Amino acid sequence: MQLVLAAWTFPALAQDAALGYPARPVRVITASVPGGGLDILSRVVSQHLGERFGQTFVVDNRSGASGVLAIELTAKSAPDGHTLAALSEALRIHSITKRIAFDIRKAFEPIALISSQPYILIVAPTLPVKNVKELSAYATTQRLAYGSSGIGTIGHLGLEALFMMTGGQFVHVPYKGGAQSIIALLAGEIQLYPGLLISANPVLKSGKARILAVLDVKRLPAIPDVPTVAEQGFPGFKITNSYAMYAPAGTPRAIISALNQAVSEFVNTPQMTQRLIAEGSQPGERLRPDELRAQFNREYDELEKQIKSLKIKLF
Repeated sequence: MQLVLAAWTFPALAQDAALGYPARPVRVITASVPGGGLDILSRVVSQHLGERFGQTFVVDNRSGASGVLAIELTAKSAPDGHTLAALSEALRIHSITKRIAFDIRKAFEPIALISSQPYILIVAPTLPVKNVKELSAYATTQRLAYGSSGIGTIGHLGLEALFMMTGGQFVHVPYKGGAQSIIALLAGEIQLYPGLLISANPVLKSGKARILAVLDVKRLPAIPDVPTVAEQGFPGFKITNSYAMYAPAGTPRAIISALNQAVSEFVNTPQMTQRLIAEGSQPGERLRPDELRAQFNREYDELEKQIKSLKIKLF
């Protein structure tokens, strides 16, 4: 295995040198506040890329306007590989809901998947339900409030889709981020929240909140005893966020390919895989740039249909 890896890596290093890339420090724009899940992974990946390419990769936090600022800034940057972006599903959502004035399918080149994180349904410990069906039945007797990281986020849209299937009376209360939603849950302002295990772990371990379901088709290895929403009577349903790296459209294919190999190889190492799984995530699937582009367009179309089916006012 080591001989094969060495034979694969050496030509890649020689190719990078021949490309003359990078010629100067690379900016990695991320639509996340410092300390957020995307920010943490962006810094880990950027550090590896700096070591891999022999140049500094600097994370630039641009969390304004729910990620719109980061998206627009990246799209307007020179397509020479010296400005990249680490973004979440907000990229697709903002394009579909017209929060940005251009089609991201034409403005961006997907580089590589970093990770994916299934959501979990977190509820207040005082809520007298043990599963999603009981939640639905209870919500027919009184209106329940649920929080999210903002209007039009993947958590908001995902729960609206779930409630269309389950029924019940639910009202959405948007917050500026996941941390604020958890604080609201603890304060009794809301009764449930679709979050990520990595950010919710402290309150879950303290018993101040509990998990009702994993919002995916597979259980999370980090919490194997928690059933999925699919197991609770809603097969195929899932809410999953993903982090990926992008470049402005027109970035040379050779640079995209070199970055694709470097990122995919790194996030799928045993060490990174173990770290991601422990945090309720999984490493991004290893796809070539052309495969990633095809998947990106296919998932864009699927999400666009889902958003239209909800028939809710977003912005």
